[in-house]
Amino acid sequence: MKILVANRGEIAVRVMRACRDMGLACVAVYSDADRTSPHVRYADEAYPLGGDEPMASYLRIDKLIDIARRSGADAVHPGYGFVAENPAFAAACRDAGLTFIGPEADVIALMGSKTAARSAASRAGVPVVPGTDTPLDASISDGELGAVADRVGYPLLVKAVAGGGGKGMRTAPTSHDLPSAVRAARSEAGSSFGDSTIYFERRLERPRHIEIQLLGDEDGTIVPFVERECSIQRRHQKVIEESPSPVVDAALRRTMATAAAAVAREVGYTSAGTIEFLLDSDGRFYFLEMNTRLQVEHPVTEMVTGVDLVQWQIRIARGERLTLPVDAMIEPSGHAIECRIYAEDPEAGFMPSPGHIRTLREPSGPGIRDDSGVAAGFTVPIFYDSMISKLVAWGCDRPQALARMLRALGEYEIGGIRTTIPFFRWVLAQDDFKAGRFDTTYLDRVLAARNGQPFVEAAPLTEEIAVIGAALHGFLRGPAAGGRSESGPATAWVRTGRLEGLRR
Repeated sequence: MKILVANRGEIAVRVMRACRDMGLACVAVYSDADRTSPHVRYADEAYPLGGDEPMASYLRIDKLIDIARRSGADAVHPGYGFVAENPAFAAACRDAGLTFIGPEADVIALMGSKTAARSAASRAGVPVVPGTDTPLDASISDGELGAVADRVGYPLLVKAVAGGGGKGMRTAPTSHDLPSAVRAARSEAGSSFGDSTIYFERRLERPRHIEIQLLGDEDGTIVPFVERECSIQRRHQKVIEESPSPVVDAALRRTMATAAAAVAREVGYTSAGTIEFLLDSDGRFYFLEMNTRLQVEHPVTEMVTGVDLVQWQIRIARGERLTLPVDAMIEPSGHAIECRIYAEDPEAGFMPSPGHIRTLREPSGPGIRDDSGVAAGFTVPIFYDSMISKLVAWGCDRPQALARMLRALGEYEIGGIRTTIPFFRWVLAQDDFKAGRFDTTYLDRVLAARNGQPFVEAAPLTEEIAVIGAALHGFLRGPAAGGRSESGPATAWVRTGRLEGLRR
């Protein structure tokens, strides 16, 4: 089997590694901006898509199918993002005689609609967050929207029916806030997903975001896994995940796993997927949505179960039956934590920080895994999501996993761009985080309380030390010894302490 990986960056490399482990050939695709990307070098073959923007490259279904045919690929793995949850792409692969490594197109379409997914969960006997079970399109008047919102109850969330990642979502604390929240959600949903349809959902007060990974095969077997805790979010976007959750006990874990499997069984799910729940302070959980693809945070599940989820996706797509023991998969072995490393500047409101990576030193040692999509000399493009790696730490328990993650963050050095590494060191050192006292609103609340206070580096960077050393060396040698003159840049660096562009 030869597999075309219809994606880029770290997830493309991750899928290709699974292919290599299984002795399978892999094909890369790349935009003009990604022609020197590590995933291009890692593949057995690589084909250009042309263009830079996603609409001109990684979202071009026609180009992806054409390259699959020309390369002789038998199957396509979509990774996550781009076309991973696009039913039209899954159908195009099927029509071209290619194996789509994921669920059927009609299941992707069904669960891609958040209102249809809510209905499926209800049919499976799984509780859903109070809200509307039918889409609210643009033809509904403001008066009708207000009446519907009153029935749901405030505070509520206005959410896009399509898409995810926190886009097309706005909060309406009161009826006064509803019109502006509706306008903003519709606008963002339309621009992000090409669908401005919305629905309403009651906003639970300070819930936790808990999700259940699962696998399903063609024979109807569903295997759920130990839960992942995904409550550390910034603006509805996950940034830290861990498994197991600090607040889920064995009984609740089994109940949630059973509920997740029931939803998947209701829709005839195959391949890897995730059921997301909200957990309130009383221990009641509610179905939120289903992601019909591999999740960014899948490594934490792999670390506590020893299962390669990508390999199982491929095996299921080849028609193999699941042989994993259900009881073992919902019992964690140790604890794992993941930090999503972004090319963002935490000191500037987490603005994207694309640019040239001059130096890179990745962490290692016991219990550390870094799924990276960059390398020294690579330029992080401006066109795509700013996540550049997933750093994962495993320990025999949560304190050890935390300690190892802090060590790894201290070892991680990326020169030339700003990253979120200092921010993660700060978060993991907070007493509430260490004690597991947090919810989905925690991070936004503590960041607001900081009021722009800078994140302090734990230690000087190797690159900065090297530059300072070179500057001092030139200064001390002086012009007579062949060093730089009094007016040279080395002297200026020493006198002013300016090392611009070298901080993370």
